[in-house]
Amino acid sequence: MPDHIHLIYSPLRRDDGWSYSTPEIMKVIKGRAARLTNIAVKRSGPVWQEEFFDHVLRSNNSLVDQVDYVCQNPVRSGIVRSEAEYRWIFKGRVPVL
Repeated sequence: MPDHIHLIYSPLRRDDGWSYSTPEIMKVIKGRAARLTNIAVKRSGPVWQEEFFDHVLRSNNSLVDQVDYVCQNPVRSGIVRSEAEYRWIFKGRVPVL
C-alpha cells in the first residue's frame, strides 16, 4: 500500500522465554526500513508516523480472516485487480534485511 503496511507475525522469544513486545518489534522494523528508505532516496529524517495500531489474533479463524483482509487490501483500494498482481504480499517467512 502506498501509505501504510500490514504485518501478521508471531514474535520471537527472548533467551528468558518471554516474547519481544510489539513496541520493540515495531521500533526495529520502522528503524531499519526508515534507514534503508532514506539511503535509497538520498535524504534523512523521519519516514514513519509515531503511532501504530495492533490487533492480537486469538484463534485460527481470526488469523485466516486477517490474512484475507490484508491480501485483499490492495484489491479493495483499486491498486490491482487480484492479490496475485500485488508484488508486496509475502506469504511465509520473509528474510530479515
